[in-house]
Amino acid sequence: MRYILNPNVALRSWQLVPYAYYIKGERNAAGLKKEEFEFLSVCDGKTELPDESESALAHELLTKGFIRKAEDGETLSDWSKPRIFENRYFPAMNLMITGKCNYNCIHCFNAADNAPLMSEWTMDEMNTLLDQARDCGINAFTITGGEPMLHKNFFEIIEGIYSRGMFVEELNTNGHFINMAALERLKSIGCVPLVKISFDGIGYHDWMRNHKGAEQIALDAISHCIENGFPVKVQTNMNRQNCDVMLETAKKLDAMGVSETRMIRTTEAPRWVQNAGDACLTFEEYFDKTISLWQQYASEAHDMALTVWQFGTLYPKTKFYTLAAVNSCTGQYRPSAPVCKGNRGMVAVAANGNLYPCHQMSGYYEQHGYFLGNVKKTPLKDFLSGGKYLDEVCTTLGTLKESNRKCGNCSYFERCNGGCRAIALALTGDRLGIDPSKCLFWENGYAEKIAAALPDYETNI
Repeated sequence: MRYILNPNVALRSWQLVPYAYYIKGERNAAGLKKEEFEFLSVCDGKTELPDESESALAHELLTKGFIRKAEDGETLSDWSKPRIFENRYFPAMNLMITGKCNYNCIHCFNAADNAPLMSEWTMDEMNTLLDQARDCGINAFTITGGEPMLHKNFFEIIEGIYSRGMFVEELNTNGHFINMAALERLKSIGCVPLVKISFDGIGYHDWMRNHKGAEQIALDAISHCIENGFPVKVQTNMNRQNCDVMLETAKKLDAMGVSETRMIRTTEAPRWVQNAGDACLTFEEYFDKTISLWQQYASEAHDMALTVWQFGTLYPKTKFYTLAAVNSCTGQYRPSAPVCKGNRGMVAVAANGNLYPCHQMSGYYEQHGYFLGNVKKTPLKDFLSGGKYLDEVCTTLGTLKESNRKCGNCSYFERCNGGCRAIALALTGDRLGIDPSKCLFWENGYAEKIAAALPDYETNI
């Protein structure tokens, strides 16, 4: 009897994760039992298995869709062949292919004050990195910039990802280069990612992007994507100047068919402070306005999910909301868990080749000369096997709790998990310091305030 893996299944093995598999098009690997992995390892279409292969295990794996009986001459694709990696498990990469942009946004943390980030990858450098990513077991990519579609080799880079058996999960763009031809070319590659398009509110987008006509360009890009079957998530800056149009903006985007809008408090980047003065909302203002926004949005029928950064996500179709301040439910806290699951699962690589825990930290790291390594100079596998970068992203909740007294003594810590490390770094200068926004959330009773404002909704606590 000969079995073969189904073409959407690939066996993978890493340090500390020895028995796992990918499903094609899904970001994260899933675990297997040792006996399952060993049996599947010989399901290559060529190996004759003894009669006892018609076992309960074989039947179970057939039923679950891992394998099928092989036809004569069938062999595994390169992608499906089992691979063993010497590094730690990282399923995804957040890749800034260029720091350059055709806009001159007044809030950009990637602007002239962070000049090293304005470089971009050559095609030779990119091919080397993509080879290394494949050879480390990277599966999914978020492509970002600058404006990634400005890169002269943008489509070649996308083709390079897919030719190596990996895929693009998300594309972050200002929408300027989104048109029917571009979307058709992406489809021809097999690339239909979630497209994240920036849109900073009706009547304010041109101002924030410092580009006349940017608002209509973004709206047209959103329409083109939706018409062509690309899911769209809109990212919107929220500040004292535009906060009063957030409800109108959300309603318009919902009517257009956007799947989710993510509103982000415009942060105190040097360029934003220079251009907009005191336009940053305090976290208290930001939270208070969000409750009002959610309450008004929930009072009418909508399909689009409405996320507010570091606050939560409202799902009007199911009348449910999650709270960003709740990172683990009661009884789920583990001191050995990483301080940020996102950082631990996604390698953030800048246009200059530098590594960061996440791109939100890149400006701070560049300004203060905090260096974790550069993949243009050192192979990616080295960083995913040991050293400063791995230590940084593998920092545990237990270490965080021991490192600052307020978190260590806080009754909310096992639900909060200390909050966001990028906010802690930006506002305290300490990557293991407190996240003041989460302290405010719990200490000022925002969980209770939201529940009172949305009595018909359920939540994750």
